Amino acid sequence: MWGRKPRCVIRTKMASCSFEDVLAKAERDEAEKLKGITVSKELDLEFDPGNLLAFDKNRIDTREFKDCKREDFLRSLARDNTQLLINEMWKLPTERVEEVIVAKLPDPTTLLPREKPAPKPKPPTKWEQFAKLKGIQKKKKTNLVWDEVHKEWRRRWGYKRAKDDTKEWLIEVPENADPNEDQFNKRNKAKKERVARNEYNRLKNIARAQKIKVPGMGLAPTPRQSKAELAQAVNVAKISTASVGKFQDNLPKEKTPKNTGRKRKFQPLIGDFSSEKQKQLDLLKVMDSKKPRLDVTKAVNKQMREEDMESRHKNKKDFGKKGRRGKMSGKGKGKAGGKGKGPKGKGRKPQMKQGKR
Repeated sequence: MWGRKPRCVIRTKMASCSFEDVLAKAERDEAEKLKGITVSKELDLEFDPGNLLAFDKNRIDTREFKDCKREDFLRSLARDNTQLLINEMWKLPTERVEEVIVAKLPDPTTLLPREKPAPKPKPPTKWEQFAKLKGIQKKKKTNLVWDEVHKEWRRRWGYKRAKDDTKEWLIEVPENADPNEDQFNKRNKAKKERVARNEYNRLKNIARAQKIKVPGMGLAPTPRQSKAELAQAVNVAKISTASVGKFQDNLPKEKTPKNTGRKRKFQPLIGDFSSEKQKQLDLLKVMDSKKPRLDVTKAVNKQMREEDMESRHKNKKDFGKKGRRGKMSGKGKGKAGGKGKGPKGKGRKPQMKQGKR
């Protein structure tokens, strides 16, 4: 019995030590996962909140970079810099938009190269201008409403919507309506008119935004169309097929349309982005190069045009000098000749040409 007690004490100590180590390790792992929002750096980072950029000019410890794993070191560095950028974002003024707090970003200070111009903001529609003038705020409606007929919640719009009048098998005829009129056909016709009116208003808003003259309601054609308008109508009808007029024959004495425009080709949004990557790399290479990129063909053509312009200008000057000398020479023409008297044909001896009389 006396020999077993010390063994039990030693085991309990070892168990307590291992338990404490496990707890300490778990706390360290938890602290590593949940790092604080305060990050200390030797040099403060430069921020550009407009572009959500942060510039870290601190020197990288090469010894730590070599001793630790590269992925872990880079992940830790990116986490700290991102935390500093987020702390900087919380210093910006905020506002509430549709029950969400958003930050107002200032104008960017770093100029970033763009292949295409930034999109312009869309001009407000007529309803948006009216709502802003009257102070009408947009209220978000719920997608589900209570249907009294079916006694259940249904969608407000679309398939299986609440209060769907198209599913009615019986329609009450109004007192002032014709009893022989088809009310189902009348309702379908009214719906088509509403859809057409909404589409017309949408196109009118687009035309107003692009400052295009909008025709009146009904789109009535002009009584007499010009030759150009007729040719344009023929061309539109010709390319309004599934093959875009590829297999359409030309009319007799039909001329090829002019100024039809060129089809724009856009890069695909999905798939292989190697061409787009190469374009961006070429653009950065041109911007980063110290020597400007020289287009030999363009430079030679410009030099040839300048030489042609100089030679033409020189020829004009020489031609003007010769013309003035030619006008001064000649005898018998007014006072310049010295011998001419009176009008033409008087005071002169006729000159006879050699040969037969």
